[in-house]
Amino acid sequence: AVLNFATHFLALRETSLAPYRRDPEAIAALSLILGSCVGIAFFLWWNDVYPVFWTALRHATFNVVSIATSSGFSSVDYAQWPIFAPIWMMFLACIAASSGSSGGGIKMMRTLVLFKQSGREFRKLLHPAIVDPMKIAGQLVPNNIVFAVLGFIYLYFMTTASLTFLLLISGMDFISAFSAVLACLNNFGPGLGVVGPSSNFQVLTGFQTWVCTFGMLVGRLEIFTVLILFSPNFWRR
Repeated sequence: AVLNFATHFLALRETSLAPYRRDPEAIAALSLILGSCVGIAFFLWWNDVYPVFWTALRHATFNVVSIATSSGFSSVDYAQWPIFAPIWMMFLACIAASSGSSGGGIKMMRTLVLFKQSGREFRKLLHPAIVDPMKIAGQLVPNNIVFAVLGFIYLYFMTTASLTFLLLISGMDFISAFSAVLACLNNFGPGLGVVGPSSNFQVLTGFQTWVCTFGMLVGRLEIFTVLILFSPNFWRR
């Protein structure tokens, strides 16, 4: 679910794993998820959450993969883990999904563009006259695509902040509010606090439910699509 469906189709048609090796999103997403599974497992074992490393690895792998792929399952109440682990899992869900997948969030391709743009800006500071086109997997990325990505990421964080503040105004604590918004925008299921794995969104008030419903709508349709639907110019046409 975290990878592009077109990549899955090519892999099935060619009966080969080569399409995954050619896809920069797949390589980045799988590497990040694999590293997160091992890293969180070591973190849990080091902090004596699980005395046996393989037990830590089993629970970490299941829950990290579930959150990253927006599956919504959990083998344990990971909200009880030391705070770094669940927060990292929330962050991972924001960027791990590929474009053309069923996952939500910023998407890995936009993350790669943002990463490369950051490097390009740093090089421009060192060499102001440099001509430094951006390429991903050998393909040139036009500047208008870069600007669109930057605009999307800005709106993503503004939407996250706005919905979180609305839930805070309604009386929800910060961890629950922030994780609920991320869970809805990224479509990964349970959050933390009152919306954690041991609870569900049923405990929310009517207003809080509407806020989270709007967040799920924005996360599933993506921000620009929803903004266009609310634009008067769109309906005049």
